[in-house]
Amino acid sequence: MMSNLTAIKKNPVFWQMKRAANHTGELYIYGEIAAYQWEDSDTTAQSFKKELDDLGDIKTLNVYINSPGGSVFQGQAIHTILKRHKARVVVHIDGVAASIASVVAMAGDKVSMPANAMMMIHNPWTIAMGNAQELRKQAESLDKIRESIIEAYLSKAGQSLSRDKLTELLDAETWLTAKECYDYGLCNEIGQAQEIAASIDMETLGRYKNVPKELIKSAGVSAADRQRMITEARENVDRVNRVLRSL
Repeated sequence: MMSNLTAIKKNPVFWQMKRAANHTGELYIYGEIAAYQWEDSDTTAQSFKKELDDLGDIKTLNVYINSPGGSVFQGQAIHTILKRHKARVVVHIDGVAASIASVVAMAGDKVSMPANAMMMIHNPWTIAMGNAQELRKQAESLDKIRESIIEAYLSKAGQSLSRDKLTELLDAETWLTAKECYDYGLCNEIGQAQEIAASIDMETLGRYKNVPKELIKSAGVSAADRQRMITEARENVDRVNRVLRSL
């Protein structure tokens, strides 16, 4: 999950909202969570709230997620919007809820995952440039963001997950199976395995360290391409560091 200052949009979020029968609304989050509305198809938290309000008086809201994450602040805002909504929120993780998308999932009164779905949690990160004072401010901001996402996970998990264990999982950038999510209290129900939709942005997933091989395979990305993405990401970080040292 990245801050709005540094998130780079490649692929839009695919939001689809519709009102179903019996006062039930449906929302799909399929793709990266956008920080800015670069394209007409991009959706910010503000436009998300408008579309949710347009559903009117609903009693149940089904949220379907298959997302690699994206902007931490937009995701936090969406989490808050969902928690504040008066409808019962049921989250269905159709494939992957990674990074800030997993925090959005924590807004569900009920979270359901197929047996082969996954969730990834990690500490927030950013790319910063500036003097020592500015960099310390960025680090302090990341610490505050981390505390807020810890509260989101623990609020959902209850007694099933300790703060120490959660900290360990965040530090390790952990990919959790549906069974592990259930054991930690991060989901309430495990369903039958389903074919995972190949709509995950692998360029975004390439920023992460421990992407499971089965997820890469399901998205049609070869091991060679995965290694190339890792190499390119590291080279980008090295270039940024060289620029910072030259200032």
